[in-house]
Amino acid sequence: MIEDYLIIGVAIAVIMLVGRGLARRFGLPPAIPLVLLGVGASLLPGMSKAVVAPEVILNLYLPLLVYRTAFLTAPRETKEDAVPISVLAFGLTCVTALAVTLAVHLTVPQVGWPVALALGAAVSPTDPVAATSIMQRLGAPRRLVTILEGESLVNDAVALTLFGLALTALSEPVTAADGALLMVRVVAGGVVYGLAVGWAVARLRLWIKDGGAQIVVSLITPFLAYLPAEHFGLSGVLATITTGFYLGMRASGLLQPASRVTGKAFWDVLVFLLESSLFVLLGLEIRQVIAGVSEYSALSLAWTALVVIAVIVLLRLLWTMVVFPLAKWLPGKHLSFDRVGGAARLVMGWAGMRGAITLAVALSIPLKVPNRPLLIFLAAVVVVVTLLGQATTLTPLLRRLGLGESEKEVIEEATAREATMEAALARLDRLGADGKVDDRMADVFRQLLQLRLDRVRAILDDDQEDDGESGPSETRWLRKELARAQREKLDELYSQGEISAETQRHLGHELDLEDRRRASGPH
Repeated sequence: MIEDYLIIGVAIAVIMLVGRGLARRFGLPPAIPLVLLGVGASLLPGMSKAVVAPEVILNLYLPLLVYRTAFLTAPRETKEDAVPISVLAFGLTCVTALAVTLAVHLTVPQVGWPVALALGAAVSPTDPVAATSIMQRLGAPRRLVTILEGESLVNDAVALTLFGLALTALSEPVTAADGALLMVRVVAGGVVYGLAVGWAVARLRLWIKDGGAQIVVSLITPFLAYLPAEHFGLSGVLATITTGFYLGMRASGLLQPASRVTGKAFWDVLVFLLESSLFVLLGLEIRQVIAGVSEYSALSLAWTALVVIAVIVLLRLLWTMVVFPLAKWLPGKHLSFDRVGGAARLVMGWAGMRGAITLAVALSIPLKVPNRPLLIFLAAVVVVVTLLGQATTLTPLLRRLGLGESEKEVIEEATAREATMEAALARLDRLGADGKVDDRMADVFRQLLQLRLDRVRAILDDDQEDDGESGPSETRWLRKELARAQREKLDELYSQGEISAETQRHLGHELDLEDRRRASGPH
């Protein structure tokens, strides 16, 4: 028995590697080849055992995925764009879920309202990974990326709360008043509990210096937030998101540089495995899903899927082009709306792909839920069609609208590098003036920093060169002091709003890599 599951695990790993390779080779979203290869693998002997229980998806995949997203959320930018993010994450998500619920109930009348709401909740949250990766590669406006990422974080919580309400309605009658009170309780309770877990974990991590132990703590944190909250009837997703957001805002003060580097690599690999395996598992389950919807005609399935996709795509475009601009009339000043023009709103409307979260929610639908195969089938079609249709056409749309040619990020990063180099030189001068560094050592490091500063300034003059590094091994403490000055300057630039969280994180990661390389090398 164990050998069978080991073989299945190896087969899934091979499928993930091959699928990712094919996606890069043909420029496709990874989900497409992963699902197709999963379907092909389901025909092999023994692969019928590769079925993951819905409880595993709900209690294993979702906490890890939403925690990682929340941890990497940019706090200042999210706060600045709170209103546009809320208009999309709360307003559009709820309207989409209800519209899909109505569409499914009308096209397939035998599907009850709670079951239809479960599907509406599953397909309402967006997955910005494909869209934002394309936008960042093409240099699209940072604000557009920030809004999409912030929307995805919050709409996960909204959608999963609606999903929980739908599952509750399947087991017991729920009135509108009961539903409203339940929403308030699970939302408020989830946020408060998430803050408590974040506070406790932050205090714990201050005492842990070992990088391996830090990774273990980061791995169990999502479950400390999610599982108890769900057990006591609160929103586990909101608790996990709140915990991740709280810790992400304090990451630079909680972790050592080496721990940040190791932790980032670990979580990158973990998220890769989780998201890829979800699409493979869907492919492996497709045969059973198709068998479960055999009572419906092909025409009926196609019509229902078409209606659901049309509702999702057209409603989002209508919302971003018509409803979204109206939000600037809400009380208060929302300067961010003035910088989101019609072209950006069109891209925002088209960048509504569904992905891993939709798939995870659909696969987590309990086996006892009526019409479960139909719900998974429709959710899978939505994911595949939106990824294949929208993700592959987003690049030409960005270029056609002139939103993919900005050099703002390059200039911003180079400016931040210049400021950090100048801060390190200033710290070096103060150390020399205090007599903590002799003139010879100070000259060596001054030349090194000045060389880097000149090269950064050359970037600003469109003359980029490769970077290099040299220096005596007995000066580790001075290197750390200068790196500390650069980190302090990065934090200052970010707090003043002169650079984005992405630039701060990117340059901070480079400093972490340098610290780790020195720590692992000969001293």
